[in-house]
Amino acid sequence: MVQAKTWVLKTYFDGFPKSSDFELKVEELPEPKDGEVLLQAVFLSVDPYMRLFSKLRMKEGDVMIGGQVAKVVQSKHPDYPVGSHVVSRHGWRTHTVCSGAGLEPVLPDWPQDLPLSLALGTIGMPGLTALYGVEEVLGLKTGETLLVNAASGAVGTVVGQLAKIKGCKVVGSAGSEDKVAFLRELGFDQVFNYKTVGSLEDALRTASPEGYDCFFENVGGHYFTVALDQMKDFGRIAVCGSISLYNDSTPQTGPYPHLTMIMKQLKIEGFMQSRWNHKHQESLKRLMAWVKEGKIKYREHVTKGFDNMPAAFMGILRGENIGKAVVAV
Repeated sequence: MVQAKTWVLKTYFDGFPKSSDFELKVEELPEPKDGEVLLQAVFLSVDPYMRLFSKLRMKEGDVMIGGQVAKVVQSKHPDYPVGSHVVSRHGWRTHTVCSGAGLEPVLPDWPQDLPLSLALGTIGMPGLTALYGVEEVLGLKTGETLLVNAASGAVGTVVGQLAKIKGCKVVGSAGSEDKVAFLRELGFDQVFNYKTVGSLEDALRTASPEGYDCFFENVGGHYFTVALDQMKDFGRIAVCGSISLYNDSTPQTGPYPHLTMIMKQLKIEGFMQSRWNHKHQESLKRLMAWVKEGKIKYREHVTKGFDNMPAAFMGILRGENIGKAVVAV
């Protein structure tokens, strides 16, 4: 018998999550049956979307959701040999017994000099989100100007670098001087700290006086409203997240700048990377190639220890990470 640790939602979040909202439990797992595997988590992901999904899809007592890179330690499934690694969606668990359904093998021939945690970041769901947002939703073209907010996060860092690969001007904003410095290292053309500028409107206009063809939106709220006025006519906006709203106890209302959308004839589209599941393997190989070539650089914010999952989660909601946040078990 294997003992599995799990973090569950003890109490619904009221505003910003608290340590007391989580509970650590231990359970005995059965031996795998035919067609099943026993997984041991190696890295676990913490992402802002978990805060939103906790509102929409969870009830008290549920295991906290999220992805993990796991090692197959016992197997009675022909497709998953012992010692292989997979990406699973079994949440905040150290061990899991499951069928092969929903498991995604880590790309074959994974380079030894690249951490497997990248399968949760740049060469995983955040990287796919960036790629599909840039190519499928925005249709970004050479010579265009792109704005991306929350640009120092797991998705935003890849978005900006993909835009540079495509020959675009990239403007990014982040919430600290260290994050702004990192964006400059990545080759962003213009960057600013949205927390210290006197006027967000002036900062956006100064960064790109001619306006923006495309906007990769991760924040929502006031930022979204102000950025709309800076869009060029027929601009395109990919709405990936709304992190400024996730911890609100009362939903924000208005203002809704309908007139700006109409007069500028803007295209605004929300999306999730799961829409393009059929392209994932090909897309992950492209991301891997860019990383190996040095065209996409990465940084990870690693927290050690499964017991620190809640602290790591609350940390990303405070903006403590630069790049992808993961927990090493």
